Amino acid sequence: MFDNRTHTVAFLALVTGAVAMGFSPIFVRLADVGPFASAFWRVALALPPLWLWQKLAAEPAVTASRPFRKAVVLSGLFFTGDLIFWHLSILHTTVANATLLATMAPVWVFLVSALVFGHRLRRAELAGLAACLTGGGLLIRDSFEFAPERITGDLEALATSLFFGLYILAVTSARKYGGPARITFLSTAVTAACLLGAALIREGNILPATPGGWLVLIGLAFISQAAGQGLLAYALGRLPVAFSSLVVFLEAVAAAVLAWILFLERLGPWQWLGGFLVLFGIWLARPAARAKAGDAPVVDRA
Repeated sequence: MFDNRTHTVAFLALVTGAVAMGFSPIFVRLADVGPFASAFWRVALALPPLWLWQKLAAEPAVTASRPFRKAVVLSGLFFTGDLIFWHLSILHTTVANATLLATMAPVWVFLVSALVFGHRLRRAELAGLAACLTGGGLLIRDSFEFAPERITGDLEALATSLFFGLYILAVTSARKYGGPARITFLSTAVTAACLLGAALIREGNILPATPGGWLVLIGLAFISQAAGQGLLAYALGRLPVAFSSLVVFLEAVAAAVLAWILFLERLGPWQWLGGFLVLFGIWLARPAARAKAGDAPVVDRA
């Protein structure tokens, strides 16, 4: 897909990370704790492997850099907002509505990149966004519905997409100054501190009741958080942010396929077409063979 081996590795990392994040709703469904508790344990239990990764990576110590600290703290706060509003939306609207509206994150990335940072968006990226949004809509076509009593949950799902889009942009900014291991560890630590208070206030008892419950949460932390978010941070230092945000659509595709395999949830022709359109949109938006200097993050520390 790319003429550069580094870009190819980054793309494969991005795809793998998106698939890993696609396991998240599966683990949340299997967890025997409340949604806020599962969100907390997702990040808290991911800290040990992320700490080990950043120690082994031996990345340059740039934590004294003010722009780096600001970007990392913001990424942690934005991801906190993403998880909180995601779980609230699941409680207040249908899963289909929450899923569709949460996939709007690339729209926010495109808008902020163009209007705030002045990035030029290629026609291929805009066409890819249109294809991915259409595909995402088809994935949940049979179960999406609008009802006035669910408007609060729908708005919370839309807020989820905004916070995740801002998280992607914050990590992209942090990658100009530091490596993915340090960024993911520190950002996750910020999110864990915030979510601990939210989980205790909202649910009180946050401990799993069984050993199996702990295993589910460990899977959520190691696969969806440590691997998924870590690979995303790695790729965001090497690929254009607009394109990277589109590949995250694969998370929805992976979740649908996993639910089909594990829970026998039927995938009809429209869902398969939706998955194809997501893949086609990503292919359309792929970086040009020789990207201009301003199209992608310039500095890479890993």
